[in-house]
Amino acid sequence: MPRNALMASIVFVLAVTAAVVSFVQGNWFGVVWVLLAGVSSNIAWFYIRRERLAKASASSGS
Repeated sequence: MPRNALMASIVFVLAVTAAVVSFVQGNWFGVVWVLLAGVSSNIAWFYIRRERLAKASASSGS
């Protein structure tokens, strides 16, 4: 897994945890954490897909 995808996954887990804690405490600021979780999830998938495509093109195109 690329380093950027790993870091984005860690941010995703922390943002989801913060959102849950925020909503449990009755704070609507958790909506911001949910949005951050969505962005970090997309970033992680982007870098994972990019690595897969690079490996596929390197193995077939050499």
